[in-house]
Amino acid sequence: MFKKSNFIQRSIMGTLSFFKDSIFAEEYASRKGLLQLLDVRIKVLVILLLVACVILSKNIYAIFLLYLLCLLLSVFSRINLLFFLERTWIFIPLFSLFIALPAIFSVITPGEEIFGFGLAIFHLSITRQGLLSAGIFISRVAASVSLVILLTLTTRNTELLRAMRIFRVPQIFVMIAGMSYRYIYLFVEVIENTYLAIKSRVGILVPHKKGRDIVAWNIGSLWQRSYYLNQAVYNAMLSRGYSGEPRVLNEFKTNVLDWVCLSFVIVIICIILYLGY
Repeated sequence: MFKKSNFIQRSIMGTLSFFKDSIFAEEYASRKGLLQLLDVRIKVLVILLLVACVILSKNIYAIFLLYLLCLLLSVFSRINLLFFLERTWIFIPLFSLFIALPAIFSVITPGEEIFGFGLAIFHLSITRQGLLSAGIFISRVAASVSLVILLTLTTRNTELLRAMRIFRVPQIFVMIAGMSYRYIYLFVEVIENTYLAIKSRVGILVPHKKGRDIVAWNIGSLWQRSYYLNQAVYNAMLSRGYSGEPRVLNEFKTNVLDWVCLSFVIVIICIILYLGY
């Protein structure tokens, strides 16, 4: 029982730590790396161009080159490569793998058979066309997610929201994104503090019925606190001059490095698209 409780504790604290490191890791945004030195507007434009190139590419080798470029940018931006790979491959790309898995079979994608096997009265075969289409889909998702995460890791939240408004993203969307960011952080902190409070008052070994009662009571308490906190936080922001527009201390300014980087990325994209088509 003690080992089981230890496992639950490690799982909860590990999950909360993962969320903090993945979503709120502004430590990387403060480093003096390549992407951190770029103007935020140029950086967002570069990432958008690369994502568009990934989506438009029909050649898996071209997508692989773009993913390799993303990894090089992460290294030049002084981001730990293992940390980056863990954050980009755990959720969405692995989920897309299960979505693309049926496409490798001849039932979904007919074509040249590579491997066949019998399943009861059915005969299933894996086709070359199915493997290629599944590979392109998964590589597109992995490259796109990696580029977006690279942008969020190397850019402070307020600066990214401000850049979104410069690119004419609707104000309501930017405001919801900013509020969600703050509430996710608050939610993680509340869960961590609640768990530690229960552990310090109740202990580790709790009967199942009492444990369910404690969890249900905390869910209701959290919902009630969120309901009252919502209006309180909004009124506090209004009293401090909040108008829905994100503000930053430093004005955005471009320099030679920004235009060199943008030009280099445009040339790379043109070459990849030309070779791909």
